[in-house]
Amino acid sequence: PRSILQWNVGSHRDISHESLSLFRLLEPRIEILVLGTGDRVERLHPATLKQMRECGIAVEVQDTPNACATFNFLMSEKRLVAAGLIPP
Repeated sequence: PRSILQWNVGSHRDISHESLSLFRLLEPRIEILVLGTGDRVERLHPATLKQMRECGIAVEVQDTPNACATFNFLMSEKRLVAAGLIPP
């Protein structure tokens, strides 16, 4: 179901295996997580991305405006998607 949850992340530096646990718990299980890292694309730790892939969740990292557009597009295709967005 459509939901909005508060994600306690202030910057891309706060994105970790623990902070992404929220997205691993969602039901129905998501296929794709779109992360918006603010004004620009920021690199996340490769181990964090690998852990999400191992859980069956693809992660797309973009700047937040593009992440919003990608999320909306994927939703329009009826994909099981979630977004974690840090304001620009």
